[in-house]
Amino acid sequence: MSAGPSGSSNVEVESKYDVDDDTPLPDWSALPGVVTVAGPEPRDLDARYLDTPAGDLARAGVAVRRRSGGPDAGWHVKGPAQGAGRTETQWPLEDDVDPDADPVMPPAVQDAVSSIAQPPFTALARLRNHRTAYSLRDAAGDEVAEFVDDRVRARDERRGVESSWREWEVELGPAGPADDEGRAVFFAAVDAAVSAAGGRPAASGSKLARALGH
Repeated sequence: MSAGPSGSSNVEVESKYDVDDDTPLPDWSALPGVVTVAGPEPRDLDARYLDTPAGDLARAGVAVRRRSGGPDAGWHVKGPAQGAGRTETQWPLEDDVDPDADPVMPPAVQDAVSSIAQPPFTALARLRNHRTAYSLRDAAGDEVAEFVDDRVRARDERRGVESSWREWEVELGPAGPADDEGRAVFFAAVDAAVSAAGGRPAASGSKLARALGH
């Protein structure tokens, strides 16, 4: 899988957690390197996922979505999990995108997945997410990690099944630990804070998987 000429890539290192509707937010004061918590910042996100009728992308561990809303609106290709993270490549949205319109995968995105899937691509799922984001920052004000509290409404477009849930994500930021040992220590502290608040490790590997019943 290769990025098109306008695609930019980054590696996501994150942990996901399932929580109940009334679970209180965690206390992040024991996280290594975290001094302040900035937020809340509300974001309304609307993501439409595509795949071939035969599910070629899913079999390869790849997800393609068009997402509107939030600071990273655009077309995203998420690769399979590798090591500590997952590579995501992003392209900008077309002008005047209608979130309710059926998405048509741009040529650059088709090129990025051409080694594993070919058109036609059809609607797989829609996820609408009311997200509240918090920036976990160090003494210099740089972001160690981002914590998001997500309330998701999903529709499996092929089965017509709707679902909803709440989950948390913690993703390392630019000032987060760069080595495996530091990441392990950091996320162990995250796990402890989440568990103390009443959260638990996510049962599904992604929102898309949960929307599709996996």
